[in-house]
Amino acid sequence: MASESGALPRLKAPPGTCDTHMHIYDRRFPLAPTAKIVHGDALVPDYLAVCKRLGIERTVVVQPTAYGTDNRCTLEAMAAIGPGARGVAVVDQSATDEELQRLTRLGIRGIRFFMLPGGALPWEILETMAARVRNFGWHVQLQLDGRTLPEREAVLTRLPGTLVIDHVGKFLEPVPVDHPAFAVLQRLVESGRTWVKLSAAYEVSKSGPPNYDDVGALAKVLVRLAPERMVWATNWPHPTPPADKKPDDATLLDLLLDWAPDEKVRHRILVDNPASLYGY
Repeated sequence: MASESGALPRLKAPPGTCDTHMHIYDRRFPLAPTAKIVHGDALVPDYLAVCKRLGIERTVVVQPTAYGTDNRCTLEAMAAIGPGARGVAVVDQSATDEELQRLTRLGIRGIRFFMLPGGALPWEILETMAARVRNFGWHVQLQLDGRTLPEREAVLTRLPGTLVIDHVGKFLEPVPVDHPAFAVLQRLVESGRTWVKLSAAYEVSKSGPPNYDDVGALAKVLVRLAPERMVWATNWPHPTPPADKKPDDATLLDLLLDWAPDEKVRHRILVDNPASLYGY
C-alpha cells in the first residue's frame, strides 16, 4: 500500500486532534551505536503536510531509537512544530534533575523504553527511572513484544505513575482476544494507570489493510474496556516497512471509524485523552 495517496480521510478530525506518536529523522544528527532502525530524512515540513491533510493540530514527537539518548533532533522538531508539540525523550541514569527539569520546560512529558532490538535503555533501570521522571510529571512509554507481557506483569504493575503502552500492545505475532498475554494487557489497563496507543497495526498485522482485523479485534476490546485511556497515532514516517509498503496516514485515521464507531468516544481518543495525558 503506497504512502500518502493524497486522498482526504473519511473521518473528519475534530479540533484539537492529537497525533501521539511520530518521529523526525535528520541526517544532521549522529546515529547511536545501538541503532537498528535507520530511516532517511523525514523532516518537520514533510510531517506538517500530513497534519494539514488529516486535520492534526497537536503532535507528540517521540525520540526514535536511531539517536539513542541524544534528544537534540526531537527537541529541535518540537520547537519547529510550535506550541502544539509535546515530546517523549530517552534519558538514562546520567541525566541530572536539572536536565530533566530543562526537558520538562521544553515540553517533554515521557520517557521512552523501547524493549526490542535497537533500544537504548535496559529493563534494569526501568523502575529507577520511572520513579525519577514521575517527579517531573512524566509517564513511562513502553514498546515491547506484547507476547512477553506475562513475564513483565509484576514489574509493570509495580511502576509508579502512568504507563503508556505502544501500538495496541505490539504483539509481534497477532494474538486472539482470549490469549493470556492480551489478558495481561487488559489487567494493566483495568488498573487505571495504563494507557494504550491505537497505532501501527500495519507493523504486525497478518490480515492487512484496510482494517487490520487481527489487530483491530484487540483494539476494539481495549476501546470498550477503557475509552478514557486510549489515544491515537500515525507512527509517521512508518520507519519499519519498506517504501512501497508504507501505509497511507488517512487510512490509519479512518481505522477509528471501525475501532471506535461512537463519535463521542472518538473525540475522547483524538482530543480529550491526549490533552489530559500530555498536558495541553
